[in-house]
Amino acid sequence: MVDVLAIAAHPDDVEQTCGGTLMRMQEMGYRTGVLDLTAGEMGSRGSPEIRLREADAAGKQMRLAYRGNMHFPDARLENTLTARMTLALEIRLRKPRVVILPYWEARHPDHYRAGEMGFEACFLAGLKKLDAHSDAHRPFKVLYSSLYANVTPSFVVDITAYFERRMAALLCYESQYGESTEASSLFPQAQEIHERHAAIARFYGNLIGAKYGEPFVVKETMRVDDVVSMGVRSF
Repeated sequence: MVDVLAIAAHPDDVEQTCGGTLMRMQEMGYRTGVLDLTAGEMGSRGSPEIRLREADAAGKQMRLAYRGNMHFPDARLENTLTARMTLALEIRLRKPRVVILPYWEARHPDHYRAGEMGFEACFLAGLKKLDAHSDAHRPFKVLYSSLYANVTPSFVVDITAYFERRMAALLCYESQYGESTEASSLFPQAQEIHERHAAIARFYGNLIGAKYGEPFVVKETMRVDDVVSMGVRSF
């Protein structure tokens, strides 16, 4: 079981979007996990076997308590009843309090489809009669990782202390980011990848007065009980 579960379409998605937040939560004492829906078999580089090994290595960098893969078809994710039910049963098994999903708008159809499937599966997981062999469980909170979406985040997590380790986790995917002539026009070199991610994280960190940050969106209004202790200065 985990406290925080990030659901993503492909291995290496989480490392790019909310890996620093998972690391921060782990150091705070929470059990963290990642569930990839596909093995990324349609990618220009690597193979499913290679990417799964790389995902395990990245998971160790992030100190995850759990990493799994649903082995749904890459580039062909469909929000079918069977897929939703299978994902709902995995959520019942892991019992996360918080689920992180991809933002509901994206260039890659698998990404927004993963968010759609994840949200509906979280709801289904809470239905007592869904499955006679598992206990109902519905996450308390659903967050959307909005790193590549042009939206104003609901909040930003300071990942300054974890950014370099997040990059180390991402670069565990040597098939994607290592030196190679295969599909070189689509894949920048590791230094360029680092610079791009640093620039994005610096932008969001600057919004909260931190060096590096990861942005998130929630659909519901957030509650504040103490306006005196709120973070981030107005001036």
